[in-house]
Amino acid sequence: MPPPYDRHVFVCINRRPDGHPRGCCAAKGSEAVRDRLKVVAKNAGLVGRVRINAAGCLDACETGVSVVVYPEGVWYGGVTLDDVDAIVEEHLVSGRPVERLRRESDAAGK
Repeated sequence: MPPPYDRHVFVCINRRPDGHPRGCCAAKGSEAVRDRLKVVAKNAGLVGRVRINAAGCLDACETGVSVVVYPEGVWYGGVTLDDVDAIVEEHLVSGRPVERLRRESDAAGK
């Protein structure tokens, strides 16, 4: 049986206490990023092909907002609302990761 989705996108919405040294994605706007990803993906006709989900800590809050796309395992860091259209259009629709948003360790293949 084939997987139910072509791609599965997880957006960290982890919340840590104010002043935590690692920060948290929620304080950097991750819930708004997740919500916008859902809207833009729907508008791009990806309903049923791509699933956008909230995730707990992805252990990358210092690079937050953190987003990971499977099955490719592409990790994005520092994602803002302004980046959502590029992620949907370039990666989710066209299959090309957005290189400028990739976390350094991911871009280096680590």
